[in-house]
Amino acid sequence: MIDLNTIWFLLVGVLIIGYAILDGFDLGVGVIQLFTKDEKERQININAVGPVWDGNEVWLLTGGGALFAAFPVVYATVFSGFYLAFMLLLFFLIFRAVSFEFRKFSETAEAKKKWDMAFAIGSTVPALLYGVAIGNIMKGLPIEIVDGKVVSKITFLGLLNPFAILIGLTGFAMFVMQGAIYLTMKTEGAHQEKVIKWANGGWIAFVALYVISTIATLFVAPHLFQGILNNILFWTVFLLLLAGIIYTPIGLKSKKYGWTFLASSVTIAAVIGLLAISLYPNLVPSSIDLEKFSLTIYNASSSQYTLKTMLIIALIGMPVVIGYTIFIYRVFKGKVIITKDSY
Repeated sequence: MIDLNTIWFLLVGVLIIGYAILDGFDLGVGVIQLFTKDEKERQININAVGPVWDGNEVWLLTGGGALFAAFPVVYATVFSGFYLAFMLLLFFLIFRAVSFEFRKFSETAEAKKKWDMAFAIGSTVPALLYGVAIGNIMKGLPIEIVDGKVVSKITFLGLLNPFAILIGLTGFAMFVMQGAIYLTMKTEGAHQEKVIKWANGGWIAFVALYVISTIATLFVAPHLFQGILNNILFWTVFLLLLAGIIYTPIGLKSKKYGWTFLASSVTIAAVIGLLAISLYPNLVPSSIDLEKFSLTIYNASSSQYTLKTMLIIALIGMPVVIGYTIFIYRVFKGKVIITKDSY
């Protein structure tokens, strides 16, 4: 029988997947904006995500809240160890957020270009930093438990290691692919042809980097492969990953952009799912002593009463978040139409 700790591990994973799929295309569109020169195309890009980006970030906030409630030791360790990195991340996310409104009320073309650049940079840096953070978790963090307390030896420069940067680039390519595929559903004509090229390029870069990252992980983080080959769940998710990867270029070529976006989303979910399966029951592996000092779903969790209470709250709140998300996307479905109220 699945215990409460495992249920919360799954719930946090679902929230992370939801955020990666939804805000992932926001970030990808922002990266594409950095290389878009035509004013009309830039306006369509930013209006493609303008009505939904803030709702997408609800998944990040909810995920952080769930982590704090269910696994407070992990929350404290990771957020304190990654403090400077997270401050940098928040700075760029705020920079991106204000760019929408400031662009809308800018009166000159030059001012609009500057806020387009703010949107682009505010998306590009987080798209890379998220993967760097995950890469460090995969590799293992320099933490140990002394007298029942977690002692962290994490440094900012230590986070910028080659393996983490490689994972960061892999996630970056994945978000660009997701963002470009999303834009295929929101654009038409010559603009659509351009984002199709971005989607194909993002797909190629992601697949190549994912293969390289997997090989590198065998050497840098071999603990992630212990026992997974005998896990039927691993092979199920792996097949989903292959299906998503294989269908993406096929869907783009056949112009079935909605199905292609679904395939890309399945790919993202499968990538995160495979990582979760490899980590379980660890949440933060220790690079000092994997067996002795790693934070797991058991030694870093809240009390059983807290987990039970929060699960009831989550079962009430999650349908609201999902329902809100579905409603928003139904309202703003279809191609982008520029009006006087657009960004």
